[in-house]
Amino acid sequence: MNETTKANLLGLTQPQLESFFESIGEKRFRAGQVMKWIHHFGVDDFDAMSNIGKALREKLKACAEIRGPEVVSQDISGDGTRKWVVRVASGSCVETVYIPQAGRGTLCVSSQAGCSLDCSFCSTGKQGFNSDLTAAEIIGQVWIANKSFGTVPGKIDRAITNVVMMGMGEPLMNFDNAVAAMQIMMDDLGYGISKRKVTLSTSGVAPMIDELGKIIDVSLALSLHAPNDELRNRLVPINRKYPLAQVLDACRRYISRLGEKRVLTVEYTLLKDVNDQPEHAAQMVELLRDVPCKINLIPFNPFPHSGYERPSNNAIRRFQDLLHKAGHNVTVRTTRGEDIDAACGQLVGQVMDRTRRSERYIAVRRIGDEAAPSSGAADRT
Repeated sequence: MNETTKANLLGLTQPQLESFFESIGEKRFRAGQVMKWIHHFGVDDFDAMSNIGKALREKLKACAEIRGPEVVSQDISGDGTRKWVVRVASGSCVETVYIPQAGRGTLCVSSQAGCSLDCSFCSTGKQGFNSDLTAAEIIGQVWIANKSFGTVPGKIDRAITNVVMMGMGEPLMNFDNAVAAMQIMMDDLGYGISKRKVTLSTSGVAPMIDELGKIIDVSLALSLHAPNDELRNRLVPINRKYPLAQVLDACRRYISRLGEKRVLTVEYTLLKDVNDQPEHAAQMVELLRDVPCKINLIPFNPFPHSGYERPSNNAIRRFQDLLHKAGHNVTVRTTRGEDIDAACGQLVGQVMDRTRRSERYIAVRRIGDEAAPSSGAADRT
């Protein structure tokens, strides 16, 4: 069999791996053995799989491989946050971030190289869209991070307790691959992560939220960022296609299927003088009145040519207090990994911008700055 046609077992779910073994004339139970070697112990060499006979190992070497993305670099922040840059098959690079906290370790995983949605405050969106990641490239980020902490024979490493699909890209625009990867994350033969601790974040692809609910029961987060359609159309352009009423209806349906007192996580990036005013908090209270949710406020993390600023700490606390007084569970996300550009909204990767979107965006910002009155003109970047 030609090298390029080898099946990459890294991205196969347990049922898919069982079907693969049947297709090569082997018993289905081999899937469980191989999954444990791959995901529990980070093995990519069939010869190291000691409970599999030599004949099968030779067969696997001829027709299959275990191949994760290429690690280009790894940075470690002063606060313990880690960021990996990995190269995928398209030639682009994506970023993965591990955030250590007391009692847990959260891995932020990318689903696309670049992003087509172009949210105005997100650096990833300024790079344009390059490619969807395969299931192997998505789960491969978990595989790489898990291996970096070391494995002990007979013991599953638990450094990664939570996974959030909040890295580069919109996971619901790469639906099948994102779902397959999350199924491996939750499989006991994979990483054994609780469905409550795997979270998919979406900007609001309403029809695919309903499709997600038919297949899987991971936690759901909505990147809201604005409490009304007029403002959200500017900040999150996909809102023009799927406005707030439609998106929130889909979120309610998804959460109602989960039961078990599960709630929607609402993510809201605070932008100075844009969406951080008391009237925005009041509109948000009304918008989410009948949505079981918790709210995560994210102070904007600056990046070059964004045109936005982080609100003051007083403005952030004021916004939080207004939501609290209305009865909402509200937290303010602590900025982590900013010194290695790993903070929320800063992930860029070395993406080949086929749309030349970033060049156009910088040019528009430059024209706007040059046209500004000299008395108040100051380049925010």
